[in-house]
Amino acid sequence: MLPRLIGGMLALALSACSLVRPHFEQPTVRVVAIELRGGNLLQQNFAVKLNVQNPNDRVLPVRELTFALKVEGVDVASGLSEQAFSVPALGDADFSMNISANLAFAVLKLIDKRQQHADSLSYELTGTARIDLPFMSQIGFHQNGSLPLSDFSKYLN
Repeated sequence: MLPRLIGGMLALALSACSLVRPHFEQPTVRVVAIELRGGNLLQQNFAVKLNVQNPNDRVLPVRELTFALKVEGVDVASGLSEQAFSVPALGDADFSMNISANLAFAVLKLIDKRQQHADSLSYELTGTARIDLPFMSQIGFHQNGSLPLSDFSKYLN
């Protein structure tokens, strides 16, 4: 009798937790701009501006952001930002961060794309946003897009 009672109480408690835990849809994160800040052959420093769109009806308080960025299929950068920011409900916010990268192989792809008279470079951005809400610790994101080659022309001439 006691095991049944404990089992019933546990099932009731778990179902109550699922009602309390907020459901958040995955935010959309896209690269808005990349600006070279300096570096050398082995390491470059960039300012990356990201736009985070919140499809949820609640503010999205982001405590920390981790990400990996590929350009034309090549691992370009990864980073961790501990700068907190909030994205309004059903809104968006821009977020800038400094990253370090090794672009030796990516530069070869960039030059090749330019010689092919391509208009843009494809990118893939994946990561996790650590959320500052009760019963919610993180939300993952994955975004594909393209960056105009014209953004990089001043570095290639």
